[in-house]
Amino acid sequence: MFHYTKEVSMNVKEAAEKVEAALKEESFGVLWNLDLAGKLKDKGLEFDEEVLVLEVCNPHEAKKVLEQSMLVSYFLPCKVTVYTENGKTKVGMAKPSKLIELVDHDELKTLALNIENRLIGCLERV
Repeated sequence: MFHYTKEVSMNVKEAAEKVEAALKEESFGVLWNLDLAGKLKDKGLEFDEEVLVLEVCNPHEAKKVLEQSMLVSYFLPCKVTVYTENGKTKVGMAKPSKLIELVDHDELKTLALNIENRLIGCLERV
């Protein structure tokens, strides 16, 4: 599976705050967030679900992977999404280990898996 997703028992705002706090404990910061559903509505499009995309980065980890291959810049920063689907709130992300498979570089695979495990640990604490 290309993603890690879990259901949580709180609303999107609460879940996003918990995600951000957990990320901070792992030295990841949220660079910015995008209220994707709000943007769609601003453009006059009907959309009933909430979707908040958090752009997440650990600068030390980003530097390490970029020094190995600039192609990784296509995947950075990592995205963590908090959204509703059929009345349930979910948090998730694309797995860095799956994205990095697109760049043929063994050392990057190890780095990506480490980052992935740390991010999943953050989402598990939500």
